[in-house]
Amino acid sequence: MNAPGSLKEMTGLQALEMAFSNAGSAPSIGRTLNFSVAHVEHGRVDFEGEPNENHLNPLKTVHGGYAATLLDSCMGCAVHSTLPAGKSYTTLELKINYIRAMRPGIGKVRAIGKVIHAGRSTATAEGKLVDSEGRLIAHGTTTCIIMDM
Repeated sequence: MNAPGSLKEMTGLQALEMAFSNAGSAPSIGRTLNFSVAHVEHGRVDFEGEPNENHLNPLKTVHGGYAATLLDSCMGCAVHSTLPAGKSYTTLELKINYIRAMRPGIGKVRAIGKVIHAGRSTATAEGKLVDSEGRLIAHGTTTCIIMDM
């Protein structure tokens, strides 16, 4: 079987595997916020990151947008991993619950996204963000619309 030649011909999982197989082609948001893919499989995608002094709010804790971005990324990519060839998605709704603040020097954090439902027109996923000891930092859910490319 020939490898797909364009994104439109690839399943979502194939497109993610291609995007994350080469650091130069990975989405730029990971470079901007210092996170990268840690695990990809059908229905699940994990990211690991290490917030630093560039991610602080005026209170000198890690801005909540850092957690929201990691959760949006892992949940959205989990949905992406279930898509058939020729389909795309975008986030319709994102809900985040913050459990504890991230402080400078927290070290690596991991965002784990898992699909709850993958339908023809919508998909939902859940995510959790944990520290290196497995303590919950934040969790969330997303609803995505599925559309033709």
